[in-house]
Parts: sequence; C-alpha cells; structure tokens
Amino acid sequence: MIPKEYDLEGKVAIVTGSGRGIGKAIALVFAEAGVDVVVAARTVEQIEGTAKEIRELGRRALAVPTDVTKADQVENMVKKAISEFGKIDILVNDAGASFAKQLIPLPGVKLPGWEEVADLDAPMSEEEWHLTMNTNLTSVFLCTRAVGPYMIKQRKGKVINLSSVNADMGLPYWISCNVSKAGVSMFTRCLALEWAPFNINVNAMGPGDFPTSLTTKIHNDPQLKEQMLRCIPLGRTGNVRDLGLLALYLASDASNYMTGQTIFLDGGELALSPC
Repeated sequence: MIPKEYDLEGKVAIVTGSGRGIGKAIALVFAEAGVDVVVAARTVEQIEGTAKEIRELGRRALAVPTDVTKADQVENMVKKAISEFGKIDILVNDAGASFAKQLIPLPGVKLPGWEEVADLDAPMSEEEWHLTMNTNLTSVFLCTRAVGPYMIKQRKGKVINLSSVNADMGLPYWISCNVSKAGVSMFTRCLALEWAPFNINVNAMGPGDFPTSLTTKIHNDPQLKEQMLRCIPLGRTGNVRDLGLLALYLASDASNYMTGQTIFLDGGELALSPC
C-alpha cells in the first residue's frame, strides 16, 4: 500500500513550461497520481500534446497557451484554471530559458565550456539578459502572485519552483542563468516565510544535468558530454521522470513540514566541489 500522505487524487495543479521536457514529465507524473492538470506554455501544439497524454491517463487536462513573462496572460491562465476546476492546489513554476554567453569578449581567454558559447566576439546584450531573467525569475513572481489569493483563501497549497544546481555553483559563461536561478531559490525562501501562516508550502527543486531540449548541444557533443559526466559522481545524467517523482513528494502531504528549501537532484554534482 502507498502511504495516504502521498495520495493526490482530485488535486488540481498548474504546471508552466509543461509542453515539453521537465514540465511535461512533472505533469504526467501528477496525472498518474490522480491530479487534474492545467498545462501552460507558449506553444499550442506542445501543450495540446501533453494534455492529450494526461487525458489518456484518465485525468482532466486544460491546455492554456501562456507567455508566463506577461502579467495579463498569467492572470488569464489562472482565471481559466479556477473557472474549469474551481481551485488550485499546486503550482509548479517550470518555464525556463538558458544559454551560454560571456558578459564581454575576453581576448585570448577561453575558459572551460567556451565551446557552448554561440558568439565569443559579442558581449551579452540587455535583451539577452532580460530574456533569461524574465523567463526564469519574473515568471515565478507573476505566476505565484496570481495563484496566491486562491491558496491563501483556502489556507492550503503547494508551490514548487524550478531552480538549478547553477543556483549554488559558479560557472563561466552562464551568468544570467545562474543569477536567475539563485534568485528563484531566494524567492522560494522568502515567500515560504510569508505564506507559512496560511499552511502553504513553498519549495524548489534544483536539477543537475538532465537531457532536455535546452541541453541538446552538450549531449550531442562527445567532448562536452565527457566533461559533464566527469563532474557527476553517479556517472550519468538524470531522467526527467526523476524530477516528476520529486515534485510528487513536494506536492503531497508527505512534505507538509518542509518549506523554504531547494532540493538538489544532481547525481552528487554539488557534493563534488570543485570539479
């Protein structure tokens, strides 16, 4: 028998970035556990595909095309969720963007990982900086702010943010990504304190290296992949379903005494320091 604390039957979750990758894996694991899911991302075909798979698992799904960096679209997503399901028990903020770029060109210097940088001769633009910050961090603020009144009214809820091992690990060429993910972890800690009196748990997951569309270049390059695996004590990358299972724990009553934490799922990468 599965302990009753893990029972999510009849819960309702919003999962952003769930058209593909980690977000999709979380949405599908939730559906297996009895959760009805609001599938949100920008690409209609992708979220419709995820929603179809959820329905095939016997759960209800609502696909809402949403740019989570836009406040009006986020508010619309939440209103549609309430109209369809009447409540929101779980929010997963998964939408993210990531790319390697140096702050300014460094003549004659190539640090480890330089092969991932698209243009070593160009500085990071303001547009590139804001794209990462808005997608990874501002979206968490907007979605959580929109869902908050409903969770506070029902005096219960689970917020799960996607941080990264990069929140706790400095890497050249990944400044915007690392800073944004560190911001997600601190947002998680601070909001957990504000919402604790309302029985709302706010936690984050910090993935290590998982094969997704954002890491295709690394996984397809033998040299880059070898460098990556050398820094993972378990000697392999993770499976996105592993993150779905961790999200399941954080969404369940089994994690009721946990809040304000970032849990790293990284094959031991952060334990091996420096690499």
